[in-house]
Amino acid sequence: MPGLSPWRVVVLQAVVALGLGALGWLVASEGVGASLLYGGATVAVPGALMARGMTSRLSSISPVASTLSVLAWSGIKIAVSVGMLMLAPRVVADLSWPALLAGLVICMQTYWVALFWRAR
Repeated sequence: MPGLSPWRVVVLQAVVALGLGALGWLVASEGVGASLLYGGATVAVPGALMARGMTSRLSSISPVASTLSVLAWSGIKIAVSVGMLMLAPRVVADLSWPALLAGLVICMQTYWVALFWRAR
C-alpha cells in the first residue's frame, strides 16, 4: 500500500480552514471568520513547512538524516505555530480567541481523515 502524501493532508487542512473562515464570516461576523481562518492557518502553514522539509532529498539520504530531519522540522513546526499564535492579536482585526482555537482544533483533526484515507 503506498503511503499517504503529507501534501494531501496540508491541502485538506487549508481547504477546511478556508471553509471555516467563509462559514464564520457568513454566519457570525468578519472577525469570527478571520479568526477561524487564522486558527486553521496556524495548523496548515507549519504543516506545509514540515511537509516540505520531510519530502526533501536531504531527509532521505540515510536513516540518521531522516531522524534528524524529523526532529528539526518538528521543532520548526512548533516554533512557527507558537509564533503565529503570538502574532494573532496584531494580524487579525476583531480577534475572537474562541473562534481561533476552534479553527485550530478542527484543522488539527483532519489528521483523522488522513488515517481513514490510508486505511482504505
